[in-house]
Amino acid sequence: MTDVMPTTTSSRPRSTRRAPSPAAPDAWAVAVGSPAAGEAGRSRPDPTAAPVAQAEQAEQAEQADQTDEDDRADGAAAPAAAPASHGGWRETPVPVAKGDLTAVAALSATRAWAVGYRLTSDEQAEALALRWDGASWRQESTLPRDSFPQALAVRSADDLWAVGATAAHWNGRAWTAHALAPDPGGRVLPDAVATTPDGRAWTVGRAVPRSIASAVPAVQSWDGAAWHRQPLPDVGRGELSGVAVLAPDDVWAAGAVFAPAGGQQTALLLHFDGGRWRRVPAPEAAGGEHRWFGGIAATAPDDVWAVGGSVTRGRERPFAAHWDGRAWTAVATPAVPDGRLRAVGQGGDGTLWAVGGKGAVSVALCWDATRRRWSRAADPAVVVRGASTVPRGGGLWAVGVAERGDLVPVATRLAG
Repeated sequence: MTDVMPTTTSSRPRSTRRAPSPAAPDAWAVAVGSPAAGEAGRSRPDPTAAPVAQAEQAEQAEQADQTDEDDRADGAAAPAAAPASHGGWRETPVPVAKGDLTAVAALSATRAWAVGYRLTSDEQAEALALRWDGASWRQESTLPRDSFPQALAVRSADDLWAVGATAAHWNGRAWTAHALAPDPGGRVLPDAVATTPDGRAWTVGRAVPRSIASAVPAVQSWDGAAWHRQPLPDVGRGELSGVAVLAPDDVWAAGAVFAPAGGQQTALLLHFDGGRWRRVPAPEAAGGEHRWFGGIAATAPDDVWAVGGSVTRGRERPFAAHWDGRAWTAVATPAVPDGRLRAVGQGGDGTLWAVGGKGAVSVALCWDATRRRWSRAADPAVVVRGASTVPRGGGLWAVGVAERGDLVPVATRLAG
């Protein structure tokens, strides 16, 4: 969204099932428990995971059980159907019959990219990049094998970064994989990426020693030649899900600190001042409320937004906070059940959007600058994996899979 959301379509995609490659990262995994009588092979959430992670794993397990009932593999493009329209959102046909679109980023109304994968069999997937030319999507390229892109950043048509199981760069002709730097916390699984005008890049996520529940936040920077690990303050177990870059000495990252036994999961905000990363206090939650951030966007040093979700007594809703240059303040959001937010940003027309959802629940919020409040807009009607506003104009993209069917990729657009 401005120069922000197109480079931070980060919200970590939650796949409806494990990606079909044996080298798929843990982020795609659905925990599998010992089969019980009458439930042989059914997926179960990891009981050691943090509260919000447990909810996500349960959601993945339920969706995986449903889609596996009529599992089939068909990588060929299906005949184009009439585009569906939902409250101003309009689906745009994509040349992938079965698979997933996990991230999207736009440079203008006629230039946008999406990444994801196509299922080529029950056991194999092909990572790919699609390009929008203002009229239709076409496949532009295939990413390196086993890359499983989770997030996308686009600086120009010949400078794209996709991160997931690895980091890969597109120079306009070919993708090149670039290994992330080793992290003592474990295997690095990126969730978001952002680029800067000088060609540098930042990626954030988590380092996983054994399981997601034991993960710690991780940040790496690209200096034009290699990725470098960034030392972070010790916040305990957690993860980062969004990154926003204003300047080399003004970088924000947002995520969550996992709940200790019997405690609360808390929203996490980190800031880089050009010399070191430090933790910045997030708005304090009420007792028993779990919070986390899924995305962050910055338009000025005193205008930064972070969005995510909160859970109180099992009820989940959107959560948003704003930085005014001095402190972070929680900002009220509509009470949309299961309306966790995954991305935020400002379009070229100045409109601020936040997008997300959980499972078949999708949500889009629009900031009313006059009334100083978030209002609910038309839902994208898609299982949202990623979103992007459109700079140099207006509008909004959301990508993911259809609410019904078996891994049917969808790209839908809200015109500006």
